[in-house]
Amino acid sequence: MTARFLLNRGHEVIIIERDKDCIEALSEELDCGFLHGDGSKPAILREAAPDETDMLFCLTANDQSNIIASLVGRSLGFGRVVTKIEDPEYEHICIELGLEDTIIPAGTIGRYLADMFDGRDLLELSSMIKGEARVFSFVARDKEAGPVHDLGLPKETGVVCFYRDGKFSLAGEDTVLEPGDEVLLITHSRNLPVLMQRLGQASEGWGTEATPADP
Repeated sequence: MTARFLLNRGHEVIIIERDKDCIEALSEELDCGFLHGDGSKPAILREAAPDETDMLFCLTANDQSNIIASLVGRSLGFGRVVTKIEDPEYEHICIELGLEDTIIPAGTIGRYLADMFDGRDLLELSSMIKGEARVFSFVARDKEAGPVHDLGLPKETGVVCFYRDGKFSLAGEDTVLEPGDEVLLITHSRNLPVLMQRLGQASEGWGTEATPADP
């Protein structure tokens, strides 16, 4: 499904798959490239030209395979690596490993359905973030721990909220961050490169060649 959406938007896609029968079936449906092999192996991922690829999506049904493929892909120099996990217990491990672009489909769907039940429209928020405003999130490390005002954030940037042990809290100038806190910022789009450099790989949005790897 990810490959289909990307192709429909005009992106170039390469799928790594170790099941030949699966490749034959997909090749009849998707106009993209295929690599036959184990997507967690460095030799296979190198064939996908990491230096020329914008994103690596690790989307197998096995959490451990996705984590390993993500670590290998990052070491080979893929521009951005996205890790899918099904078991929430692996989330903190992914954070500790620096795999901050981690998605948990069941959690995303669950939150969406719970918000729907409570009468909340998630699209309302995305429609409020207009023009050059962007949302940026990062996980606080030891060097980011401490008062929010010590972060030295660029102009037109503010801390909106943070999550500690999964619990939501609003943030203010007197808020003291701890290592492991997930922090949400709102900023001008021009600040994104600086934030990425200063705070590391993070999630940003609301405002490529992609490789879904399937060991």
